[in-house]
Amino acid sequence: MAWIFLLTAGALEVAWATGLKKLASGFSWTLGVVTVVAMIASLIALYAAMSRLPLGIAYPIWTGIGSVGAVALGVLAFGQPLTATTLLGVAFLLVGMLILGADAH
Repeated sequence: MAWIFLLTAGALEVAWATGLKKLASGFSWTLGVVTVVAMIASLIALYAAMSRLPLGIAYPIWTGIGSVGAVALGVLAFGQPLTATTLLGVAFLLVGMLILGADAH
């Protein structure tokens, strides 16, 4: 169950980061509220995951999910270029998360 909370927290982190990016191009109260709710929900889900997983595993994986998701949405939704360097960085993030996750008991 802790992993479900952690994946949910990571997905919500991507959602609020995307909301911030969209807000930067034009403020909307509705989007602002949704972004803040996603932030709070992400932290609540992270808290639930951390009650069962070590800090050194849960937090880096949470930020890694957010990072990989932000890159993916940056490319797909915001026209960020997909370069070899970007792919290499994402690959390193994924490998790091898998290694850390393998250490969870």
